[in-house]
Amino acid sequence: MTATSPPSPPSLPSPPRRTSHVLVRVHDLHRAVQDFRAAGFDVAYATAPERKALHAHVWFPQGPVIELLTTPPGARWMRLPVDLRFGRGAGDRMVRWARQDEGFCDLALLVEHAELAGVTRRLADDGVPCGRAVHWTRRRPDGGETRFAFSYPRAGRLPFLVTPYDPPQHPSGVRHPNGARALTRIVLGVHPDDLPAVRHLAGDAPDLLLEEAPVTAVRAVHLAGLTRPPDPALLHGAVLRPADDLPAPPTTHGKGTSTS
Repeated sequence: MTATSPPSPPSLPSPPRRTSHVLVRVHDLHRAVQDFRAAGFDVAYATAPERKALHAHVWFPQGPVIELLTTPPGARWMRLPVDLRFGRGAGDRMVRWARQDEGFCDLALLVEHAELAGVTRRLADDGVPCGRAVHWTRRRPDGGETRFAFSYPRAGRLPFLVTPYDPPQHPSGVRHPNGARALTRIVLGVHPDDLPAVRHLAGDAPDLLLEEAPVTAVRAVHLAGLTRPPDPALLHGAVLRPADDLPAPPTTHGKGTSTS
């Protein structure tokens, strides 16, 4: 008699993907923080500002956030060392961030820490290879540490994957003077050639509206509670709109495309 292995249990479907944050590339982080505050947003540095901070956050009580970021000096020439440290494809992404003008530069999709390795394996099987999972620790301005992991698809314009901050960072009592309460919709322009990969990455993310575009990139963000559109001159290229400006949603969130 030939021994046989018991059948493998059926795999459970992955939970719907959610957006973690939208990234806005700025040339001068301190100036951008001042300007976003002048536009009515409460902005918090991710690390101590006096220690060459590269990131700051516009938090909301829950859901996706906006991250302002700048790149370190010489980043436009760091493709190879970044690839070696963060995996193949990361260098192209960093160089793109460093060389582009101010404005939206990327989109991060949330994956639970325990699921990250499995998600990247499934993506590779579906033709969307990603770099290795990078485990990162960031020291906050209060001296505490935040841990998270991320993985970049090798195609440098596709959204990337990130795990939740540990410990959680969402402040419960954040209030923006301009009335903004939540990031409700992200309009992501998608080149037709990237659409299958974006669908695999984003799944059924309910906060994404996909639109056909010449280049895959975030095009606009809609915020609930805004009393009026912020002054564009203060937003460093970001396009932030009141939620009541939303176009009609696609029939299947995150999987269809809209031409509105």
